[in-house]
Amino acid sequence: MPQTETTPFYPRSPYAAAKLYGYWITINYREAYGVHASKGILFNHERPTRGETFVTRKITRAVAAIELGQQDRLYLGNLDAKRDWDVLATGETHSVREFTEKAFGQVGREIEWRGTGADEKGIDAVTGQTLVEIDPRYFRPTEVDLLIVDASMARSRLGWQHKVSFDTLVAEMVEADLAAMRREIAYEGSRGSLRRRLLAAE
Repeated sequence: MPQTETTPFYPRSPYAAAKLYGYWITINYREAYGVHASKGILFNHERPTRGETFVTRKITRAVAAIELGQQDRLYLGNLDAKRDWDVLATGETHSVREFTEKAFGQVGREIEWRGTGADEKGIDAVTGQTLVEIDPRYFRPTEVDLLIVDASMARSRLGWQHKVSFDTLVAEMVEADLAAMRREIAYEGSRGSLRRRLLAAE
């Protein structure tokens, strides 16, 4: 730690192993066929368009669903896993727990943690409602507790700098999911209304 472009590969999930396929197939095509092909060694690309199965989107989508009455709680695994949540790297890490607290904070809810281990719960400090529970199914057998990246090569060779702070990132993701969830609710409502009118006309 921190990881750099020269850190030996050691994938700890199927997703990471799949990324290595992309890395090596690019090299293969470039060397075997003379194809101009470039590859990037990047980190977590957290944004509002991130897939819903990734923990950040899972959190922000659940916050939106809970706020809009479509879901009652969020189930997570290791709250203390720390990541560098950015497209390439920020040089700072934040835990899943902190991401969760910030996301609920965007809708005015303060999380109070009670219990330990698999029995830990995130409680709304005002209402007492359980908002977060631990589900052991989400514990990774090969969990990496801390990932942090040194992006100095990108800065020196490309002039790249990260521009979005952690707080801004979380806020953007929650706002995007709130907007998306409102559209989904409106769409389902209009479909239900149309269905009722069609049934009444039969």
